[in-house]
Amino acid sequence: MNRPVVVGVDGSPSSLVAADHAARAAVLRSRPLHLVHGYLHALGYGVPINPYELGIPEPSDEAEKMLERVAADLLGRWPGLAVEARQVAGGPGATLVEESRRAELVVLGSRGHGGFAGLLLGSVGTQVTAHAHCPVLVVRPAEEPIPVDGPVLVGVDGSEAAELAVGQAADEAARRRAELVLVHVRVPDEDAGGTAALLDTAAAAAGGSHPGLAVTTRELHADKPEAALIDASRDGALVVVGTRGRGGFAGMLLGSVSQSLVQHAHCPVLVAHPYGHAR
Repeated sequence: MNRPVVVGVDGSPSSLVAADHAARAAVLRSRPLHLVHGYLHALGYGVPINPYELGIPEPSDEAEKMLERVAADLLGRWPGLAVEARQVAGGPGATLVEESRRAELVVLGSRGHGGFAGLLLGSVGTQVTAHAHCPVLVVRPAEEPIPVDGPVLVGVDGSEAAELAVGQAADEAARRRAELVLVHVRVPDEDAGGTAALLDTAAAAAGGSHPGLAVTTRELHADKPEAALIDASRDGALVVVGTRGRGGFAGMLLGSVSQSLVQHAHCPVLVAHPYGHAR
């Protein structure tokens, strides 16, 4: 199955930058790119209020023209890229989660139309990063060019989610021909020997799956892993996180460290998810 790279596009500057990131990701993966616009409000606005007005609103001409412009621009800058653009009758978050069932990667901006200035990642982004059935790339900062230099960073804590993140980070570093940096934040009272063993095991796994990949390890010291990883992201082209690390609450699909990076990292963030079954 030739899973596409899917990007949510609503015409906002953030989503247009996300579309450019998605185009590059599709080229690196030799996958088609799908531009998707969910044209019902996340809370259902746009659905007829009158019970006698049955049916779902038609796609808008304005959104169709916006998608056509974005597709034409990407095709002009990424020759050979296969691009499909369409509107979907659904809230943007639910639409992208459903699209993720058949996607190689879902890409979204950190804030689209209607986002409050103080909300760095809106409800759509929160919904998609928590519930997607494939990896999710959140483009941060919202409107800056694609970072081309710098390593791929990934947080390591020994959890199952972090192991998945290391594997997907190694894949991404190999595609980009970039260095992979495994980062562990050692908190007070944590055993130093255990930290070294943790990083060595992760490095061996990443190097074993990608011979020739440049892999380094970095141990940081901080009271809170979130702050240290956010600061480390200043030097990266990408930071990869798991959905929930050690000590995460069972009801939280996206752990506090991952949430903090998605909200505040200084570079794009890849949230690692296992691939679901397409249907």
